[in-house]
Amino acid sequence: MTDTRPSDRYTLWGGALSLFSGKVRAYLIKKGIAYREFYASHPDFQARMRPIVRLGVTPILETPQGEVLQDSTAIIEFMEGRLTANPMIPSTPLQRTVAWLLDAYATEHLLLPAMHFRWGEPYLSEQRHFLHAEFGRVAYIGNDREAQRAAGARMIAYFSGMLASMGGTPESAPAIEAAYFELLDLLDIHFQHVPYLLGGQPSIADFGFMAPLYAHLGRDPAPARLMALRAPNVARWVERMNLAVIEDAEFPDCPAEFPEGDALPPTLEPILALLFRDWTPELQANARCFNAWLAANPDMPSGQVVNLDGKRRVHPTLGPIDYPLRGITIHRASAPQTLWHFDKAAAQARALSGEARERFAALLQRVGGETAMGLQLDRPLERRDYILVLA
Repeated sequence: MTDTRPSDRYTLWGGALSLFSGKVRAYLIKKGIAYREFYASHPDFQARMRPIVRLGVTPILETPQGEVLQDSTAIIEFMEGRLTANPMIPSTPLQRTVAWLLDAYATEHLLLPAMHFRWGEPYLSEQRHFLHAEFGRVAYIGNDREAQRAAGARMIAYFSGMLASMGGTPESAPAIEAAYFELLDLLDIHFQHVPYLLGGQPSIADFGFMAPLYAHLGRDPAPARLMALRAPNVARWVERMNLAVIEDAEFPDCPAEFPEGDALPPTLEPILALLFRDWTPELQANARCFNAWLAANPDMPSGQVVNLDGKRRVHPTLGPIDYPLRGITIHRASAPQTLWHFDKAAAQARALSGEARERFAALLQRVGGETAMGLQLDRPLERRDYILVLA
């Protein structure tokens, strides 16, 4: 068995089928960081990683110094602070704010379509054989085909059951698909003009989109076929995000950098308008649930676990929420992690001043983002000891 202890390279504990691993892997590739990758089925994961994180979760990034990082966004933020060359977070204020906003939207809101197109019907039936093999690789090391399939089937039974708790039902399927297909169409136009979301340089925004658009929507056979046929420029962007070379032959006149003058590509604005139209009701519902939980428990200390039962959870919740999406009501468990992520972008917006503040305000007016960006949490959130807690 391969030795996975710290080496001169970073170690990514993840897997090709893992949504959040795709985000971190693309970052490591574009950042030019040497790494090796192992599945959580490796014995060392249980022996070394599980006791540290105390959750069965990937991705985990292990540094050559032996540090253990978890959560895709926290990993990228940590690494950007350590390795400042070839920055993947823009230095200019408007681009930086929009990049964090796009990252949060894709990482959190697009979880539902990602899960729908993997686990909902008819997609699950169409790609079940593929998923048995994929989840079997995560759960079993060896060449016994039947043992691998059996191990995969057990994991499929668990993960497919998560769809309903996220609002994925036969009733909500038309709304989920309509919103996703419109997003694909807008992204396809955008990637006709520029190679990455903000222009000629990949950023935290692109890595956020890689979370749902790679493993689930760009690699699982059924949604990957839909993407390739409906939005070939998006499918090409998915390929591009897993290539180390940043300069792209398809865009010879596009500088491999963020646009000058803190500018944004014009084709990004329709995407931002869709973002706010579809995501704002979900953000509002999550914020109401979180603030109500705080009001019912006014004396909770800093470090309080943000979860209804107070236990460590990969996906914490504070109870059920409802919100509209494309004329259909989504019923699901609340996701306070979404608020933590969104507030990273909101904090960037609150820090804007002068011309950048005026330009962002004008952008919000054009794309309908004023309500969402005005949301207030009654207490801040942070990640501490690998889980979400009150600051």
